[in-house]
Amino acid sequence: MKKRKKTKKHKRAKKVTMTDRTAYSLNPGFEFFTELKSLILKSSPAEKNKMVKKILGLGKIKLAVTSGVFINENNGTDVYDTVADLFVVGDDINKNKLRTFLASLEAEVGKEIKFTLMEKDEFQYRHGMFDRFIRVLLEGPHEKIINKLGL
Repeated sequence: MKKRKKTKKHKRAKKVTMTDRTAYSLNPGFEFFTELKSLILKSSPAEKNKMVKKILGLGKIKLAVTSGVFINENNGTDVYDTVADLFVVGDDINKNKLRTFLASLEAEVGKEIKFTLMEKDEFQYRHGMFDRFIRVLLEGPHEKIINKLGL
């Protein structure tokens, strides 16, 4: 008698579409909500350095301030409700590089980023006039990742 070889049936790989993905959310009432949120949102110094390098490649950058989604505060305040998540002051900014940078940053963070770009002269004028936008940004929780203006 002849032995039959067992053949395996190969299943075709199922294509995953956007409708096949499941969205998950975390209950804010969860006992360890703030700890879990801070663990997820905590960025390493290497990631921060990578972001600084990309920002510096956009043009003559004088100041870059992160706030909102980039800040990890454990004091119970809602740091996501800020005037800007990323604020950049500089001149001769390459708009194409800026668009690419923002798109990749939003994809990495997973949400839309509130971004503000200002030229150095405009920033100095508004800072000297105690402009509300500048004051709210700099008085709230923030981190200066690039500071060539001595603020």
